[in-house]
Amino acid sequence: MIDFLWSLGSFIVALGILITAHEYGHFWVARRCGVKVERFSIGFGKAIWRKVGQDGTEYVVAMIPLGGYVKMLDERVEDVPVELVDQAFNRKTVWQRIAIVSAGSIANFIFAIVALYIMYIIGTPSLKPVIDSTKLDSPAGIINVVEPQQIIAVSGQNVRTWEEVNLALVGHIGDSSLDLTIAPLATLSGMDMPTKTVTLDTSEWVFDPEKTSPITSLGLNIFRPGIDPTIAVVSADSAAEQAGLQVGDTLTSINGNPYSDWNAFVDVVQTSANQTINMTLIRDGQVIHVDVTPKAQQNADGQTIGIVGISPTQAPWPDNMRFELEYGIVDSLIAAADKTWQLVVVSFKMIGKLFTGDVSVKNLSDPISIAQGAGASASYGLVYFLGFIALISVNLGIINLMPLPVLDGGHLLYYFVEVITGKPVPEKVQEIGFRFGAALLLMLMGVALFNDFARL
Repeated sequence: MIDFLWSLGSFIVALGILITAHEYGHFWVARRCGVKVERFSIGFGKAIWRKVGQDGTEYVVAMIPLGGYVKMLDERVEDVPVELVDQAFNRKTVWQRIAIVSAGSIANFIFAIVALYIMYIIGTPSLKPVIDSTKLDSPAGIINVVEPQQIIAVSGQNVRTWEEVNLALVGHIGDSSLDLTIAPLATLSGMDMPTKTVTLDTSEWVFDPEKTSPITSLGLNIFRPGIDPTIAVVSADSAAEQAGLQVGDTLTSINGNPYSDWNAFVDVVQTSANQTINMTLIRDGQVIHVDVTPKAQQNADGQTIGIVGISPTQAPWPDNMRFELEYGIVDSLIAAADKTWQLVVVSFKMIGKLFTGDVSVKNLSDPISIAQGAGASASYGLVYFLGFIALISVNLGIINLMPLPVLDGGHLLYYFVEVITGKPVPEKVQEIGFRFGAALLLMLMGVALFNDFARL
């Protein structure tokens, strides 16, 4: 319940910030174009806060925080006094109307730059993208990893963190190939060792976001520090807790077989659902034997596996793999603008591949996934939350530019037709377009919500 409330609160805060940025873009440009703004509302429905400014605009925070709007004087909506006609939106030139409508998405892009700029100024604890092996019969299986290798570029795009690798790989989903440039860690420590670029055949690359990430689905095994069989976490109401296992216990054998590695232990547990297994442990210098019955649980593939509810102690990451991702005052702005541009490009690519079928509609997500992401990023700290809302801000800006009549992009489509033809699109045509756009948008939202509920 606490996790739900935290996610909900983080979602409302994130959405409120992004909506405010978007609507303020419309508001600011409208005022500069001489349009009278009657209301600036964050949210819909009944107002929970209201104030009329000296400029005559009514500022409102409404009860339903799922959007917002800027109500401008417009003769198409209501009667306008003769003395205010020149301040009506519909009386402005087509280029002024284009500027006002597009300003919302532009504000979202600017906000993303600002959020990332602050994030880079503060600095983010990061890990270098290092692999220690690859999976056979996978696109990355052709890479022979003898020693840990760092990924330094994806198809010519430099990457420094796993998050950047993930973003770069997403942009290549549906492509027939991609290039990975790798180098031994020693290369990046000053030793003169050559880098290597490998072309991967991704024509058969299958990525299911419900089961894996682009990194693991490509066949890249992320380097992880060694695992100590000393128990670090015992989950509440788990089979381990019921059997009396404690934090600090060290596993030495299972079913009489000496402990070899954590993965082998997990394999035994997962194949023993509802079957009692015997674990030998060392506790406070004493050897003890405990019988545990793993609880049955469905995995992502629908298979029944056993779960005991413990986590081991993980060794610390090597110092040469950890670094602080931060820049100076000027470089942070350049890096933030570059990252925002990358997000824009990848988002447009994903939308295009969604329509071509290269990306499944299963990748669509809606408020539930966003709320979960907001809660998770907020729990990690400010810098991670800033990165998350920057990503959502870019996506919000792009979605609003889609040429659906009910969105800003639909209005822009009509205005550009007006630029070309020299006359406005007929009202009846616009009305039909709005109805079609609303139906299509509701359908997409329905698919996204269905995907979200399916992932729960």
